[in-house]
Formats: sequence, C-alpha cells, structure tokens
Amino acid sequence: MDRVRVLWIDDEIDLLKPHVMFLEKKGYEVLTMNNGRDAIDALRSEAVDIVFLDEQMPGMSGLETLTEIKTMLPSLPVVMVTKSEEEQIMEEALGSKISDYLIKPVNPGQIVLAIKKQLEAPRLEGEKSSMAYQQEFRNISMELSSNLTYQEWERVYKKLTYWDLELPKAGDDGLLEILGTQKREANLLFSKYIEKNYIDFINGRKGDNDFEMSHTVLKQKLFPLLNNDVPVFLLVIDNLRYDHWKIIQDVLERYVKVISDSTYMSILPSVTHYARNSMFAGLLPTEIEKKYPQYWIPEDSNERKNQYEKELLEEYLKRYGKEPRVTFNKVLNHAYGMKLLDHLPRMLQTPLNVIIYNFVDMLSHASTEVELLREMSSEETSYRSLVLSWVKHSPLVELLKNLMGQRAIVVLTTDHGSVRITNPVRVKGDREASVNLRYKVGRNMEFDPQQVFYVRYPGDIFLPKVSMTASFIFCRENDFFVYPNNYNQYVGYYKDTIQHGGISMEEMMVPFAVMRPK
Repeated sequence: MDRVRVLWIDDEIDLLKPHVMFLEKKGYEVLTMNNGRDAIDALRSEAVDIVFLDEQMPGMSGLETLTEIKTMLPSLPVVMVTKSEEEQIMEEALGSKISDYLIKPVNPGQIVLAIKKQLEAPRLEGEKSSMAYQQEFRNISMELSSNLTYQEWERVYKKLTYWDLELPKAGDDGLLEILGTQKREANLLFSKYIEKNYIDFINGRKGDNDFEMSHTVLKQKLFPLLNNDVPVFLLVIDNLRYDHWKIIQDVLERYVKVISDSTYMSILPSVTHYARNSMFAGLLPTEIEKKYPQYWIPEDSNERKNQYEKELLEEYLKRYGKEPRVTFNKVLNHAYGMKLLDHLPRMLQTPLNVIIYNFVDMLSHASTEVELLREMSSEETSYRSLVLSWVKHSPLVELLKNLMGQRAIVVLTTDHGSVRITNPVRVKGDREASVNLRYKVGRNMEFDPQQVFYVRYPGDIFLPKVSMTASFIFCRENDFFVYPNNYNQYVGYYKDTIQHGGISMEEMMVPFAVMRPK
C-alpha cells in the first residue's frame, strides 16, 4: 500500500516539527507549507491524501484557503486546526465542507487519529459490517426456518433491506452473493406464505397476522390522523419500494421528523390499477365494481384505469364520517410539481391533501424501454441512486421545505413496489390474455401449476371476472411470464428489468411513514 501523504499548512509550521517527525516515524509522508497561496500552488502538481489547515493565518486566511482547495479538489479531506471555538467561524468552516476540526493545542495522537478517521474509517466500517452480517446471516436463517407471522416477515424484510444497503459499502463480493442467495430464499418462502394464507387474508381472516392491506390501510393508519386540527398531506410515490424509502429518508429528515415507519401489504395483482384504486376506495376490486360501477375500469379496457381515484376517496371519507373536502393532484412532471407549491396556502386550509408522484413508476418502465436508462439501472445500487437523485431535486423536497415551521402531518406511502426479474416461466394463452409480465388473466391458459400461484376463481380473492372462464396466475420471487413464440427474444429483452404485479417482499410489503415538519 502506498504511503499516506499529508499536507500540513500552518504559518507556524516550524514550531510543529516534532509533530511532523512523529508522523514520519509512523510511516506518513508529510509536506509542509507556511501559507495558503504556496499550498494551493503545490496542490496543482502534488497529490496528497489529506490536508491539515490552520484557520488563523496572515495573508490568505484558512477559510479562504479552504474555499480554493474545495473548488479545485472537492473530495480531498481537509481537517481545520483552530484556536477559536467561535460558532460563526465553525459554521463557516462546516459550510465549506471541512471533514473534521481540531482545537489547538493539538498532540500527535490527535493528528494520527484524525488521519485514520478520514482515510481508514470506510475500510474499518466495511470490515465491521462484514463481520456483523455473518452473525446476522445465521439469525435470519433461523428466523426463516420458522412459521413467521406478518410482523415477523416485516422484521426479516427490514433486516435484509438494511444489509442490502449496507454491505455494498464493504466491497465484499462474496458476502453480497451470500446475501443475494438469502434474499432469494426469503422471497421463495414469503411466496409460499402468501399462497397459503392470501385467501384468508383478503377475507379478513388473519389470525395472528395483524396488519393492513391496500383496502384497509387508509382507514387504520390515515383516518385517525384526520381527527387532529391540522392539515394532512398524503404523498403517494407510485411504485416505491421499502429500500427506496430508506435511502431517501435521510434527505427528507432535513425537513421533517419521522414519527413512525411501518409497512402494509399490497393486494394482488401488485399493480396500480388494482392496488391504488383499492387503497383510495377502501374496498377490494370486486366491491368497487359492484358499489361504484361507474368508477371501475375493466382489465381489458383501453381507458385510463385510475382516473376516478379522487371520487373513490371522497366516497370513502363520507362512508366513515370524515370531511370529504380534499385536494387531489397527480404530479407527472417537474414543472407541475413546482407550480403546485403556489397552492400551498389553500392546501394548509384543507383537511386532506393527496399528491401522487409518478416518477419512480415512470423510471421503472423507462429503464426497460430506454437503452441508456437500462444501462444506468442495471444493478440495484445504480437503480437506487437514480431514485435518490430524483428525490433530492424533486418537487416533493420543495414541498417539504415549504412546510417547515407549519402545523401539518405528512404521510408518505405507495401503492405497490417492484422487483428485478431474472427467471423466465413459460405460459400459453389466447390473444385476450393480459400482457403484464408478473401476472396473467385470461381463458385457457397453459402453465406449470408448480411454478405459479394459480387462482381458478377470481372472486375468491375479490378480483372481477374478465370473462366467465378467466383465471389469474401470479409469478413468485424473480420469475416472469414469457410466451413460447419468440421465447429467446423476449427473455433477452425483459430479463433483468424492473417489473411488478406478482408475489415478492419488494412488491407487496410497502412503506407507510408518518412525519411532521420541523
């Protein structure tokens, strides 16, 4: 390993010679400068790993030097060394992105510790994460071997999500492969859990499984919040997975305080047409079709299938004695989302404000159809980074900024999640069969019953009949349906894309977070 190169900038550098000698004996290479201008010139030709910078220097001050260093080398760690603990000075330094600061007089041990903290912390944290997951692997495996309730499945899924986000930092490909295998095992067992219990769940017979589903989540988790004399903002990010929620949480917590962080179960099929209509209606699909036939658009229709969500929500609120006055907006582009902020004063006077953000769903579809996005989202880490980048610059964040200091409640949730598909499953069907890759509905379908969740009678799970003899089949874990015609072509095109509609933890166990503006 190359020696670590340290640049120490201090107008009294000669007095620090013992410290420099100490660092050199520890194996560090130390370059010294007694003013900011010479240091800046040196950095144009010299490569260093870390900078120690005196805050109080004649001529070019430490803060001025810091600004120039960060302009030239934004990622170079800079540790500020200062005699002053004045709040204003430290705010300026922190605002200029110092990595750390030390208060004079400093001793050699502090300097070594600061170097290790900045340069070796990622490696040490990675090693610690690797060791921790190896222990957690055994715990999760033991949990998966038992008959889990929904709450226990939620705990397992949250653990797997945590390690899915944490282990890439360790850079251990072997452990990442083990985690991937454990996730697939968990999803296979979760699919069996759903297949065994789903008809009972959808009929309200949950036993020890106390959890909410698409058609009950607003009544149980949102409606109680409407009793408060403050407006509620329900933010629905279409197709948001739980891991997405965890990566954007840090960004959102700059403006809000998270009160609760839970999940609920999306109904099947885990797609917008069924799950989101069910959520806003407080009814299952066949119940919507029967009670509000004017608001239900059949599977085989070419009409927009979620065009009556506001009407369904207003009827839902009336049925439970809630104020039906609600604002309802669907944000399909950045410009509309920003324009919506103009209406914030009116929204703060409205009991319930629903805003649907479609970006993540649009991204998942575009990542299949647009070659550049497909390449950019070819791995889960890169796909998450696209979601995170959108959130950072989104109208959603601007809304939360504008809500700071206001008396309001913010709820963030989704209608369903998504999963990366890898394993093709053959199916035959007539031309009327649905086109979704994760579920099919149609007549005379041919398939291997061992490879799917088969529902012969759609009414058993409260799904409308497309025809008298139509049935539903659902994919498990990472499977996707492919017709025999042009089989290899379709497998090559759709494999490793993001889809939804079937049975997996990622699609069905979706986030529901309650927050308050700071």
